[in-house]
Amino acid sequence: MTEQRPSIPKGTRDFTPAEMNRRNYIFDTIRGVFRQYGYQPIETPAMENLSTLLGKYGEEGDKLLFKILNSGNFMEGVNPGTMKLNEVAMQIAEKGLRYDLTVPFARFVVQHQGEITFPFKRYQIQPVWRADRPQKGRYREFYQCDVDVIGSDSLLNEVELIQIIDEVFDKLNMPVVIKTNNRKILHGVVEYIGALDHFTDITAAIDKFEKAGLDAVVAELHENGLGSDSIDKLIPVLQLKGLLKEQFGQLSEWLRESPTGMKGIEELTTVLRYLKELQIKAKFDFDIRLARGLNYYTGAIIEVKAKDVEIGSLCGGGRYDDLTGIFGLQGVSGVGVSFGADRIYDVLDELGLFPAETAHTSKVLIINFGEKEEKYGRKLLKELHRAGINGEVYPETVKLKKQISYADKKQIPFILLIGEEEINTGLLTLKNLSTGEQVKHTLEEVVNMLSKH
Repeated sequence: MTEQRPSIPKGTRDFTPAEMNRRNYIFDTIRGVFRQYGYQPIETPAMENLSTLLGKYGEEGDKLLFKILNSGNFMEGVNPGTMKLNEVAMQIAEKGLRYDLTVPFARFVVQHQGEITFPFKRYQIQPVWRADRPQKGRYREFYQCDVDVIGSDSLLNEVELIQIIDEVFDKLNMPVVIKTNNRKILHGVVEYIGALDHFTDITAAIDKFEKAGLDAVVAELHENGLGSDSIDKLIPVLQLKGLLKEQFGQLSEWLRESPTGMKGIEELTTVLRYLKELQIKAKFDFDIRLARGLNYYTGAIIEVKAKDVEIGSLCGGGRYDDLTGIFGLQGVSGVGVSFGADRIYDVLDELGLFPAETAHTSKVLIINFGEKEEKYGRKLLKELHRAGINGEVYPETVKLKKQISYADKKQIPFILLIGEEEINTGLLTLKNLSTGEQVKHTLEEVVNMLSKH
């Protein structure tokens, strides 16, 4: 039998202990900010019924859903010759891996509406899957860190989410640009150019502007049947620049006959006024070309980009006024954003922004000189753990050089050397491996030093 070379699917990754320490630093930072603002955690299954997922992400999103074949004799009763392709697909695969966390969240809210308090503020940190073409910053399996509030249409929720975004990236010490727009403004733009029946096609094309450029967007709109007159009116809108006051002035002129468009300008103006008073640290931009192609957005839309690294969005989201209505709960408005942990990791790694302490899990290694010393060390370790200090005892009595090498490779900053003298006097020899400094201390002093490090 031929030996099989181990591998994993493209677009997925293994994570070493060092990488997991860094990932947990990201998760812990994000989770900490979510909790500060009163958001509660939930989890949903990795798989959902396909009926829950299909039709929520647009035509292109539906193509990226990972479908799960039914178990057992799933082909029984399937006749490809007489059935439509989508009928065959639903017959052999009734479930799919979740594409994002927002649609499962909406389903969760409807199912558990009698158990939760509205407005419901939740966060969720779990993996999602997309059958996409793997490339830099784009994976088939990746983690999202979502934060949403549902059951309230107050614009203060948008303000709070942008505060959360600003605080997360400030704590991560990562320079970012927060971009925003409003789908009501885009509705007004499409109304202004006389093409409301092409709204989805237009927003999907606009969403590719940054990557593909104006010519590609225009070409796609022509292919989708948009008339030349409408495209000619749209181009100046997509090229809108200048100070925020000037852009809003020009938009108000174009959209003056669109109540929906003017409502979008009013909403965005309100949010921006609050943010100015709150002195958001991150750079903040209005971008008329920001569309976020997902069909369920109805109001504010938000996207975050790294300032110093070319990569996709690090965070994005927006307002969805009736996503739960699809599942039978009408008139419940929500708004949320999702942080892409994997892209955040890549940016922090590229810029060298991970703190040094994320490299190690143990602060101290207790050297094992023999059975008596090992037993004494075990008792000490228990006291260190009670004081909240991570540490370990080397499991075997081997040469000191080998034990120190183990500490170096695991990036453990301190070692405790315990011999006959230390046991008799209670003074412990603590050595800093980076400086070489070696001093005797009481257990209390050791705890204080390690706690401060």
